[in-house]
Amino acid sequence: MQPSGRGYDHSITMFSPDGRLFQVEYARESVKRGTTTAGLKFRDGVVLVCDKRIASRLILPESIEKMFKIDEHIGFATSGLVADARQLVDRARVECQVNRITYAAPVPVDMLTKKMCDFMQSFTQYGGARPYGTALLIGGVDDNGIHLFETDPSGAYQSYHAGAIGSGRNTVIDFFESNWKENLTMNAAMKLGLEALRKSLDAELNREAIEVVVIDADGYRILNREQVVKQIDRLKPLEE
Repeated sequence: MQPSGRGYDHSITMFSPDGRLFQVEYARESVKRGTTTAGLKFRDGVVLVCDKRIASRLILPESIEKMFKIDEHIGFATSGLVADARQLVDRARVECQVNRITYAAPVPVDMLTKKMCDFMQSFTQYGGARPYGTALLIGGVDDNGIHLFETDPSGAYQSYHAGAIGSGRNTVIDFFESNWKENLTMNAAMKLGLEALRKSLDAELNREAIEVVVIDADGYRILNREQVVKQIDRLKPLEE
């Protein structure tokens, strides 16, 4: 029988008798219900791809934000509660500017990731607030190399060659484990990321709902709709 969270998930985050933090688990469930987002390293940088999951033809696709430019060399991709993600994005942008003002240098990607996860962890420890119901894929390029981090609502983080968050995470990870390799070209990385996303959806990609971001030595740039469609058209059609 599944242990109940009653009494251990109200107003403050506290351990249940079996050592669980139910509010953190609920936050993870929010991430699992989010749209699938994937990221992978290539030879010169990081590619981030996401599905915006447009629920109605009345919605303007460009009004849905899943990818965020944090600094010239860092980007976030999110899954879960986007409103929560915006709060983390705003904080991360401030951290980047503070580092530039203090040290006259861009913040290292791993340092920013640690700062953000320390902040997220504090919401699992103190009363009066719930954990952030979002996970982040943090991609960037700095003097120490190419980075891709995945964060968890608990404040934990790990570094990946290729990773994913959201409802299709397990399918995408399985696909990457079988197909990712080092020294991919940028186009090959985009193709692999889109193929993994399509496999998680088990359907052809919606050309209006897919967003692709590249972060390399030239900085953060988001592909326009024509470029995204061109990349999707490179994929082989799904077998009937």
